[in-house]
Amino acid sequence: MTDDTTWYSNEIATFGDRLAGAREAAGLSQAALAGKLGVRKLLVDGWENDLKEPRANRLQMIAGVLGVSITWLLTGEGDGPSAPVEGGNLDLEVSDLLTEMRRLHGEINRTGDKLGRLEKRLRKVLSDHA
Repeated sequence: MTDDTTWYSNEIATFGDRLAGAREAAGLSQAALAGKLGVRKLLVDGWENDLKEPRANRLQMIAGVLGVSITWLLTGEGDGPSAPVEGGNLDLEVSDLLTEMRRLHGEINRTGDKLGRLEKRLRKVLSDHA
């Protein structure tokens, strides 16, 4: 089981996980949050599934509506909601598996970002020598 200080950290949760957790803690549906932000529900869904990222001005609005800090949304550090409470029917083993899956998801994202940067550098080197 994880504690409040690590549950939403970059090692365990993504931006989308933190956004969904803060939205749920605020008692809002995706549609309700979208309405408050003046965006489509599909965009909120994209943010929560880490398919899209909000612009800086929208990020500030999200933090204000959900009552969390921008830093917390981006990194999991700072003012945010408490860690989700495990339900009585959620087995500890399932919780551990979900935590490990979140950690791996974050690791995959970071590795993908690094691969993209390396590919960009390689293309530049090849174009400079062409």
